[in-house]
Amino acid sequence: MDPILEIIFKRRSIRKYTDQPVEPEKLELLLQAAMAAPSAMNCKPWEFVVVTDPGKLAQFRQRLVFGDRNAPAAIVVCGNPSLSTNPTARLFWVQDCSLAGENILIAAVGLGLGTVWIGVHPVAEFVRTVREITGLPKRVTPLGLLYVGYPAEEKSARTQYDKKRVHWQEYGQE
Repeated sequence: MDPILEIIFKRRSIRKYTDQPVEPEKLELLLQAAMAAPSAMNCKPWEFVVVTDPGKLAQFRQRLVFGDRNAPAAIVVCGNPSLSTNPTARLFWVQDCSLAGENILIAAVGLGLGTVWIGVHPVAEFVRTVREITGLPKRVTPLGLLYVGYPAEEKSARTQYDKKRVHWQEYGQE
């Protein structure tokens, strides 16, 4: 099988991590992968907050409903539509930042890391909490929080392919 497809199929949500810190070089590579993502009209509306401070990570764990993970690092994927001068491109910040987040999730597998995506936007309470913990200005919206660390659990690769959800040429055609 193609090595890229192997990495994609191996990507799973990891919810248990070892205490080993993630090297800054690996976090930097994840951010480079994120910013290699495509974006509508190349506006690149993304910004990222990397959190390794144990106090801030503890706040995420205590204050976010699904945030109780023991990862030694987190990357907050944020959208800043004001980075684009094109008003139409600004409308696609969620899609653009989602693609950047997915690149992080996939790249992490290749680096021997585990990740889990915690959705933040559009739940106002989650957005407010992450904004408070990270000091985000109002013009920047946290889309999601990605915990990153060395996995303390192993999961088998999978595709979840379901041909009933695939339509050829028009809806309803198999």
